[in-house]
Amino acid sequence: MSLLRHVGTIGGLTMVSRIAGMAREMIFSRVLGANAVTDAWFQAFIIPNVFRRLFAEGAFSAAFVPMFSKRLHGEGGIDSARSFSDDVLSVFLPVLILLCALMMLAMPWVIMALGDGGGDPATFAMEVDFARIMFPYILLVSLVTLFTGMLNSVSRFAPGASFPIILNLILITSLLLGEYAMSNRGWTIEQVGYGQAWAVTIGGTVQLAWLYIWTRVEGFRPRLLWPRITPEVKRLSIIALPAAIGGGAYQINTLVQLYFLNQLDSGSISYMNYADRLNQLPLGIIGIALSTAILPTLSRFVGSNNKEGADRIQSDAIELAMLLTIPAAVAMAICAVPFITMLFQGGRFSLEQAELTGQVLAILVLGLPAYVLVKVLVPNFYARSDTRTPVYAAFISLAVFVAMNFVVVTDYGVAGIALASVVGAWINVIYLCIVLARRGYYAVPLALVGRILRQLVAAAAMGLALWFARDLLTGWYAAGLFARVGALLALVTCSAIVYFGVAFAVGAVDRQRIAALTRRTPAPASAEAGDLAD
Repeated sequence: MSLLRHVGTIGGLTMVSRIAGMAREMIFSRVLGANAVTDAWFQAFIIPNVFRRLFAEGAFSAAFVPMFSKRLHGEGGIDSARSFSDDVLSVFLPVLILLCALMMLAMPWVIMALGDGGGDPATFAMEVDFARIMFPYILLVSLVTLFTGMLNSVSRFAPGASFPIILNLILITSLLLGEYAMSNRGWTIEQVGYGQAWAVTIGGTVQLAWLYIWTRVEGFRPRLLWPRITPEVKRLSIIALPAAIGGGAYQINTLVQLYFLNQLDSGSISYMNYADRLNQLPLGIIGIALSTAILPTLSRFVGSNNKEGADRIQSDAIELAMLLTIPAAVAMAICAVPFITMLFQGGRFSLEQAELTGQVLAILVLGLPAYVLVKVLVPNFYARSDTRTPVYAAFISLAVFVAMNFVVVTDYGVAGIALASVVGAWINVIYLCIVLARRGYYAVPLALVGRILRQLVAAAAMGLALWFARDLLTGWYAAGLFARVGALLALVTCSAIVYFGVAFAVGAVDRQRIAALTRRTPAPASAEAGDLAD
């Protein structure tokens, strides 16, 4: 199956999930607004999600999938792969249970470490409660990620890409019930917050059941054995921990970000969360989809010493990522306040709060291409079992992020924190590119640089068109539903027509490469350089 077809499967389902997540946030903002309760909920929700993205998604994307694939397609076949996954599961589950127990006991100190221990005692207690209720989600979703890795190894991407939809639907249901309870039963915002916290753990349970069913469908039979540290499990652990940290620089920044956001006024965490929801939309659809799709192919090319094939798949991933990410970043930077107003304003979320959130988004998306490039470049190291370099890049990025925050947070508030995140992300990308080139792993071809520059020209033309179109629709952004949808469609249509029209006119899109990406070709035994079949 072609790279673009894999990306289409993953990206399409991820888009559905992100749209469902966007709907969830839109309902959340209207039902709960931006206040101390929403700050507490978002902070509690971020904690298990950071652990998930660091140790579950990061570790198993980087370490488990190549190791499992090697056994599945090697001499031992499915029996060897099953034995390996059973050993991993039997060690992984007790460790997760212990981690959850320790974190739930230590949660008051964790919240204080994030900079929110000196405020209102009632709010602090609520934050601890929310975090304790939601933290078991890390256990459930880590097992989901294990099963997803098994399915990805046999090119069954759909179940793993679709499971986030389940959580979003459950949270939306909980919010709608909460709104009904507030309107008809006299519930408070705090009570609805508790309901949302329990909905997270319930959603994780349903997600686990969904993925377990699919592993059974594909012929895998996960079993719990007596835990034993086999050489393979030990090697997985050695690779996974630094891989998780290296691939999760953005998530580490998110966790550190909470400390600085807690130093600001009430609502700051909520503003950053609503802005980041839009920022994460293309990051999830493009960056995560590409990262997931290219790792097995890169691993195969690297394992067969086919540098030309590895370079080609890396270049294709970068070109496709920038073709879609650059216009998204420019559009959201120029139309940040209108987008936030159209999507989130209403109910308990005011126009003033929408404007503040839009200002944060306008800065945050300047780093969007960098966030996606990190996702696309890191698999090149993982395919070589090199997990240290992304760790160094992550810590350099984190150090810059922290240092900048101490300088800008007092004067610029949430906007300053967003800017620090952007600078740290670009430093991460620069470091990874330099190391890839110096070690001979990969150097960006001049032809690709030329196409990216042309993409920037097309994005600039699109930005100019949006600058004028944005002001023409000012009265529609905070109007009724149909007016908002009409304005959103008008801006998106304008963006797409101008960007892709200019992109094709100036040669920003290599039509032959797009044709090759969409063509399904048989995989020859030699795995030639131009072969993108997987």
